[in-house]
Amino acid sequence: MTKIKDLKIYKAKSKTSQKISDATHDITDISFHILEIVTDKEIRGEGYLLSFHYSPNAIKGALEDLKNFISEREYHIYETVKLKKDYEAETEYFGNPGLQRWALAVLNIAMWDAWGHQLEQPIWKILGGSKIKIPVYGSGGWLSYSEQELLEEVKDYKKRGFKAVKIKVGSENIERDVQRIKKVREAVGRDIKIMIDANQGLEVPEAIKLSKLASEIGIHWFEEPILHNDFSGYEIIRRKTNIALAMGEREYNCTALKELIRRNAIDLWQPDIIRIGGVEEWKKSASLAILNNIPVLPHYYKDYDVPLLTTISKPYGAESFDWIDQLIDNKMKIEDGYIYPRERNGWGFKFKKEHLEEI
Repeated sequence: MTKIKDLKIYKAKSKTSQKISDATHDITDISFHILEIVTDKEIRGEGYLLSFHYSPNAIKGALEDLKNFISEREYHIYETVKLKKDYEAETEYFGNPGLQRWALAVLNIAMWDAWGHQLEQPIWKILGGSKIKIPVYGSGGWLSYSEQELLEEVKDYKKRGFKAVKIKVGSENIERDVQRIKKVREAVGRDIKIMIDANQGLEVPEAIKLSKLASEIGIHWFEEPILHNDFSGYEIIRRKTNIALAMGEREYNCTALKELIRRNAIDLWQPDIIRIGGVEEWKKSASLAILNNIPVLPHYYKDYDVPLLTTISKPYGAESFDWIDQLIDNKMKIEDGYIYPRERNGWGFKFKKEHLEEI
């Protein structure tokens, strides 16, 4: 049996890092924290989380606490469920949702990576997936972009074969949002799907107004128009408009999904594999969504989401950013609007050591 011997914590900054803004956040730095596990057989596995510039000391502390917990115990790399149960019992006093779950999810992903390397198989094969292509959309369209930057980005996505793009909305002036959407539609044409994301930045009346105006331009779906826990608001928006609603990236469990299903107030479920707690919890939430005929469209982590999407019956699509591409040794293949799972063992990629700063 292969046991976890050591954990190493690193930080890396995207080569494309720049200041960006959405309706609720000003982001000054595109950075990542990476957790590497080393086994007693020198098998290694990695997991990463998108950390931006937020709370670097708190993130480091959460990962170091988990490292100390592991160093005092003995776990095999396949014991992902047992480790989660033990650690959440240990950390319950201060609450498991939050950074402690982020840390645990990164370890969970690294354990799956190591297990894939031990079995000499990619994760999607271990989980019974098929080598199928997954629809993918290009994400970005930040509110801080100039009109030229916005149009250059979406036209570049189209040039690279993407069939769908997502842009940010939630400006102080709804008319600015509408004009940006119109400009993007003119730039990419009618054969490219456009989605919008307010990052919880609107109130219900504004969201209804923008939904109706955007629908006239041809919007595929609307992500997080209002606060993620305003379930009655989602119900009202869905009832008063004909736009599809997407939500889920802020959730640490399935509570919100259950409530939105009960209210018939969600069209697309967007689990974030780090927030929700790792592979097993991602699959649990996806199963609940599929059981209720809600397609699964995960948030951000295409490197983990694409292999998992190949294992479910309704793989609606994946989100794509280029932020880690220059930091890793094996970019994912994207062609004609689809993304393909990697063939290598584990998750199929590693961070290049020259880009990692050990902390």
